[in-house]
Amino acid sequence: MKHSLMTRTCIALSALVAGCTSTASRDALQVQNPTVLLRGVDTTQDNAAGAATPAWLDQYRTADNTHAPDSIQKRLDALGPHKDNYFGFKAQCWLDAAREERSHWNHWGFVEEALREASRLTTALETGGGLYAENPDLRTAAVVRPDIWKQILTAKAAPAFASCSQAQRLTACSEVEMIHAGHEAWTRDFKGSTQRVDDVTKRLPQIDAALAACTPPVVPQTAEPAPKVTLQSDATFAFDRGDIAGLLPEGRARLDQLIREVKQAGDVTAIRVDGYTDRLGSSTHNARLSTIRAETVKRYLAAGGVDAPISARGMGATNPLAQCDERERESLIRCLAPDRRVELSIKRGESAR
Repeated sequence: MKHSLMTRTCIALSALVAGCTSTASRDALQVQNPTVLLRGVDTTQDNAAGAATPAWLDQYRTADNTHAPDSIQKRLDALGPHKDNYFGFKAQCWLDAAREERSHWNHWGFVEEALREASRLTTALETGGGLYAENPDLRTAAVVRPDIWKQILTAKAAPAFASCSQAQRLTACSEVEMIHAGHEAWTRDFKGSTQRVDDVTKRLPQIDAALAACTPPVVPQTAEPAPKVTLQSDATFAFDRGDIAGLLPEGRARLDQLIREVKQAGDVTAIRVDGYTDRLGSSTHNARLSTIRAETVKRYLAAGGVDAPISARGMGATNPLAQCDERERESLIRCLAPDRRVELSIKRGESAR
């Protein structure tokens, strides 16, 4: 009798110690499902608590868990390179999770739910539709460690994620592993759940490293290009002239000033000179006149010591700036003055030091 009493006392003490350890593990997991926190006579017998309700039986009683994993695997493998993305990686991780739990004779329904997710993702990859990155709410899994989930979802939202295969694989499998850990907690295996969470925690730096490797290097910003310089032809050339002899004093002074500015900048890498005319005159005449004016400005800059490459082209009457409806010719010519111009586009880079 004494032996029996001592035995019962030891058993009670062991259960108490185990219960304290279990409670500590449960608390560390930050379990979000309140039904998982209930024990003993307080445990509910509903769908959320894990009871095999009629709805659950109707959904899974005909599930073929014997052949489904291999069947889904063949379909996934048949996709070839098309499965090498976040959705394909996730389908494979769901398959692996289902196989693992099936080998442990898990009859809670997690195997069926994992296979359903693997099949859904595989079908979406096969058809090209129904792909979404949200995680499912499984009946057989509680949410654990919201802080870890936040880190995973932050990585998933990174700009480099969409083109980073390695980060996609690590993230997809981490999500499945966290849901798997939630299943362990749902079945009150808090030790197993903690181990899975620890494995995911160790994987987080690998996700960050993969994203860093996929992030394009920051290209140093070059100096802002100088504003486009516009020379009004009426102030630069004599009327209907474009040769060097037709340059007006005001035009020469403006070009000399521009030459000084370019030399002082020291970082000009190229200059493009575009000549324009108004709409008066034939297209042939306008094309010729605009080209002559652009070439004249190009030669003047080069003669002044500008050593950056300079290109010149005549644009004729294209890209007009003025809106003129005057009928009297002299008035129309004055109105169209903004169209008669030479534009210089100056490209700048880093200054040589």
